[in-house]
Amino acid sequence: MHLLNFKELSPQQLNELIDLGIEVKHNPEKYRKALDAKSLALIFQKTSTRTRVAFEVAMTQLGGHALYIDWRTTNFTLADIYDETKYLSRNVDGIMARLLRHADLQRMAEASRVPVINGCDEKYHPTQAIADLITIKEKHGKLKGARLVFIGVHNNVCNSLIEGCTKTGVKLTTVTPIINEQARDEELMQAAKKTGLWQTTLDAAEAVADADFVYTDTWIDMEYFTDPKFAEEKEKRTKQMMPYQVNRALMKGSNAYIMHDMPIHRGYEISADIIEDKRSVIYEQAENRLYSAKAILLKLLCA
Repeated sequence: MHLLNFKELSPQQLNELIDLGIEVKHNPEKYRKALDAKSLALIFQKTSTRTRVAFEVAMTQLGGHALYIDWRTTNFTLADIYDETKYLSRNVDGIMARLLRHADLQRMAEASRVPVINGCDEKYHPTQAIADLITIKEKHGKLKGARLVFIGVHNNVCNSLIEGCTKTGVKLTTVTPIINEQARDEELMQAAKKTGLWQTTLDAAEAVADADFVYTDTWIDMEYFTDPKFAEEKEKRTKQMMPYQVNRALMKGSNAYIMHDMPIHRGYEISADIIEDKRSVIYEQAENRLYSAKAILLKLLCA
């Protein structure tokens, strides 16, 4: 079994992953040797802080071993991803890959004899969404009926939230004036619309008014934020998206928890003061990446 997105997971399976994340968070000693003598390959084509830290620490705390692999220092840059994965999967018990293209991740999964976990690509970010749903359940008490508003660009994180929320009963409203074309997934969106749990609007103030959680994310993909070649697009997006910044004015009168998957670009998608607001659960949400990773590893590598 692989975890590339949530399409192959039933609502029950996804809820079990979320509950396992909460369980292992509160009872870490119970799982100290769960992955004894198992190894996980961590392949990074994209930069990372939380994904790398979460999966490396998770493997260590579960009694296993994590092997960090920088894409640029391997023959993945020279050879067919299928052949390299065929070899790699004969040496490890699982592969967590953070790649630029979902198509490459799918090819990796086809070649692998061990579970492949999507650590983020241009279409989906399932490990993040599980951490987000853990956070929502911890703060709200339950997922069903919780009201989440996502404000920003429709991107990979947005896709996984749509999948995750509609499978767990969370009512999701997205405020996304821009859609990253590389993230567009019509099949996912059509399926989500049929559930009645996902709606979209451009009125951020109205959406926030009755929200339990308000979530934002970067307007520019991390690999392009400081790229001079993307400067013109960055300026254009910033001008278009600034009215949708999560700030004190937008959150006035709201008791909603404030979420962000990080890395944060202060003064862009979120104002600096709101990051440290008493309603903010951003750093707890980030910490929950560790328990998301543990739950995924326990489910896939112990099978």
